[in-house]
Amino acid sequence: MATNQRNLTHSTDSTTVADLLERLLDKGVVIAGDIRVKLVEVELLTIEVRLLICSVDRAVEMGVDWWRGNPTFDTKARDPQLNTPGLEERLARLEEKLEMPASSDPESR
Repeated sequence: MATNQRNLTHSTDSTTVADLLERLLDKGVVIAGDIRVKLVEVELLTIEVRLLICSVDRAVEMGVDWWRGNPTFDTKARDPQLNTPGLEERLARLEEKLEMPASSDPESR
Protein backbone atom coordinates (compact mmCIF):
# COMPACT_ATOMS: atom_id res chain seq x y z
CA MET A 1 0.00 0.00 0.00
CA ALA A 2 1.59 3.20 -1.16
CA THR A 3 1.08 6.35 0.82
CA ASN A 4 1.25 9.81 -0.53
CA GLN A 5 3.51 11.96 1.55
CA ARG A 6 3.00 15.63 1.24
CA ASN A 7 5.34 18.25 2.47
CA LEU A 8 3.24 20.42 4.71
CA THR A 9 4.51 23.85 5.56
CA HIS A 10 3.27 25.47 8.70
CA SER A 11 3.24 29.20 9.11
CA THR A 12 5.66 28.90 12.01
CA ASP A 13 8.20 27.25 9.70
CA SER A 14 8.38 30.19 7.32
CA THR A 15 8.39 33.02 9.84
CA THR A 16 8.93 33.32 13.56
CA VAL A 17 6.88 35.33 15.97
CA ALA A 18 9.83 37.70 16.39
CA ASP A 19 9.96 38.28 12.62
CA LEU A 20 6.24 38.91 12.52
CA LEU A 21 6.41 41.35 15.42
CA GLU A 22 9.35 43.18 13.86
CA ARG A 23 7.49 43.51 10.57
CA LEU A 24 4.35 44.67 12.34
CA LEU A 25 6.15 47.35 14.35
CA ASP A 26 8.19 48.49 11.36
CA LYS A 27 5.26 48.94 8.99
CA GLY A 28 2.51 49.70 11.48
CA VAL A 29 -1.11 48.64 11.65
CA VAL A 30 -4.20 50.80 12.02
CA ILE A 31 -7.38 49.31 13.38
CA ALA A 32 -10.46 51.48 13.11
CA GLY A 33 -14.02 50.90 14.12
CA ASP A 34 -17.21 52.82 14.79
CA ILE A 35 -20.18 51.89 16.93
CA ARG A 36 -23.38 53.85 16.55
CA VAL A 37 -26.57 53.31 18.49
CA LYS A 38 -29.67 54.80 16.88
CA LEU A 39 -33.29 54.74 17.94
CA VAL A 40 -35.87 55.92 15.39
CA GLU A 41 -33.20 57.70 13.34
CA VAL A 42 -31.92 59.56 16.44
CA GLU A 43 -28.31 58.84 17.21
CA LEU A 44 -28.00 58.12 20.91
CA LEU A 45 -24.38 57.03 21.15
CA THR A 46 -21.30 57.12 18.93
CA ILE A 47 -18.01 55.46 19.81
CA GLU A 48 -15.09 55.88 17.42
CA VAL A 49 -12.06 53.67 18.03
CA ARG A 50 -8.72 54.21 16.32
CA LEU A 51 -5.81 51.98 17.30
CA LEU A 52 -2.30 52.40 15.92
CA ILE A 53 0.26 49.66 16.53
CA CYS A 54 3.82 50.54 15.50
CA SER A 55 7.25 51.33 16.87
CA VAL A 56 7.99 54.70 18.45
CA ASP A 57 10.36 55.60 15.61
CA ARG A 58 7.69 54.83 13.04
CA ALA A 59 5.11 56.85 14.98
CA VAL A 60 7.42 59.89 15.06
CA GLU A 61 7.95 59.53 11.29
CA MET A 62 4.17 59.67 10.85
CA GLY A 63 3.89 62.74 13.08
CA VAL A 64 2.36 60.99 16.08
CA ASP A 65 4.17 62.18 19.20
CA TRP A 66 1.49 62.90 21.79
CA TRP A 67 3.74 61.65 24.61
CA ARG A 68 6.19 64.55 24.15
CA GLY A 69 5.46 67.38 26.53
CA ASN A 70 2.99 65.27 28.51
CA PRO A 71 4.15 65.18 32.17
CA THR A 72 2.82 61.66 32.59
CA PHE A 73 5.16 60.26 29.93
CA ASP A 74 7.95 62.85 29.55
CA THR A 75 10.33 63.48 32.47
CA LYS A 76 11.46 66.79 30.94
CA ALA A 77 7.88 68.04 31.11
CA ARG A 78 7.89 67.34 34.85
CA ASP A 79 11.01 69.47 35.43
CA PRO A 80 9.93 72.62 37.28
CA GLN A 81 12.67 74.65 35.59
CA LEU A 82 11.06 74.02 32.19
CA ASN A 83 7.47 74.65 33.28
CA THR A 84 7.90 77.73 35.46
CA PRO A 85 10.64 80.07 34.27
CA GLY A 86 11.55 82.71 36.86
CA LEU A 87 9.77 80.98 39.73
CA GLU A 88 12.88 80.85 41.93
CA GLU A 89 13.51 84.61 41.55
CA ARG A 90 9.87 85.45 42.19
CA LEU A 91 9.83 83.31 45.32
CA ALA A 92 13.02 84.99 46.59
CA ARG A 93 11.48 88.45 46.10
CA LEU A 94 8.32 87.43 47.98
CA GLU A 95 10.37 86.01 50.84
CA GLU A 96 12.37 89.26 51.05
CA LYS A 97 9.16 91.26 51.30
CA LEU A 98 7.85 89.03 54.06
CA GLU A 99 11.08 89.36 56.06
CA MET A 100 11.08 93.20 55.93
CA PRO A 101 10.02 94.86 59.20
CA ALA A 102 7.16 97.35 59.21
CA SER A 103 9.39 100.36 59.94
CA SER A 104 11.20 102.09 57.10
CA ASP A 105 14.44 102.45 59.11
CA PRO A 106 17.20 100.62 57.16
CA GLU A 107 19.20 100.07 60.39
CA SER A 108 16.42 97.89 61.86
CA ARG A 109 16.63 95.36 59.05
